[in-house]
Amino acid sequence: MSAHDSPIRRSVEVEYWVIDERGRLTTPGSLVEASPGAEREFVEPLLEIKTTPCETTRALRDELRERVTAVLDRADEVGKGLVPLATPIHAEEIADIPAERTRIQNEVVGSAFEYVRHCAGTHVHVEQRPGAAVDQHNAFVALDPALALANSSPYFRGQRLAAGARSKLYRWMAYDDLPHQGRLWPYVADREEYTRRLERRYEDFETAAIDAGVDRRAVAKHFDPDSAVWTPVQFREAFSTVEWRSPDAALPSDVIRLADRLAALVGRLDEVEVRIEGDRGRVGRDEIVLPEFDAVIGYVNDAIRDGLASASIRGYLDRMGFDVDAYDPVAHEIDGRATVSPEAARDIRLEHADRLAADVRRVGPLTGD
Repeated sequence: MSAHDSPIRRSVEVEYWVIDERGRLTTPGSLVEASPGAEREFVEPLLEIKTTPCETTRALRDELRERVTAVLDRADEVGKGLVPLATPIHAEEIADIPAERTRIQNEVVGSAFEYVRHCAGTHVHVEQRPGAAVDQHNAFVALDPALALANSSPYFRGQRLAAGARSKLYRWMAYDDLPHQGRLWPYVADREEYTRRLERRYEDFETAAIDAGVDRRAVAKHFDPDSAVWTPVQFREAFSTVEWRSPDAALPSDVIRLADRLAALVGRLDEVEVRIEGDRGRVGRDEIVLPEFDAVIGYVNDAIRDGLASASIRGYLDRMGFDVDAYDPVAHEIDGRATVSPEAARDIRLEHADRLAADVRRVGPLTGD
């Protein structure tokens, strides 16, 4: 079997808020021991669940369901729940888990790092396709507006922010003073161009850290170019994947559906012509046309501000091969209030913890294979 005929492995990392029986944020505690791949995140009330690389959608679906279910079983025993929302809706200060790496980020980003503490997301890894990794990276850049399919909270500290509050917090607020951090990077012509960008961004981070009084050796000990940079689409050499980091925390069924679509697209890259042209974009039988980068940014901004309420976003994602009607982003369901009280936020968290449990425990597949 040639490399091009081999299955395309994919994996996911999902982050969920941990709550008690009253909907209050709490720490994961023993939940991290309930399943392989369950880990603490850098803030106290957040839990991450990772899968291994899987060769099929069915295998990924089954492994994610098994791991989330194991954590939920433990959560039931200790009176906790997992919440698949991009922000906790309403929360004041969210505490870090003490760590030198986090301390350095706090020094570099400053007070704006508080925005990051309120964010829970999903990362999708798809194995790099031999000979097509640059096209894969560029296709993922063009697909970044698909974040609208998983927008799961419009609120930050009880105030309406955008249909995709997490994306706005990351891209437009947290890293606003660090050039090129947090934002989507343009297409690349080759791997060398991406590597040069990554190295320049690391140099910017290192300079900002030193200016903030952080010792250069401490920066080098806790960061490298790959880990110091946050951009939505990244080559990940350690896993030999291209990673898409834009989706919000979401139900496992939606996470699997997104991963399936990205893997299916990657499987076609060596069979069709891939080119960058115009402002519409389309995935056809014999070609994949990626819009010019400025057009992609316009779609991304619409996806963050308006989500699937935007006709242009729905049309674009349909042309790029997504079954838009298969998604029902939570953000639109809970939107419509200028403010949300702490009490209402707790009720929303409890409701969506129940939905997560139902999503993984229902009979039947999470998505079509």
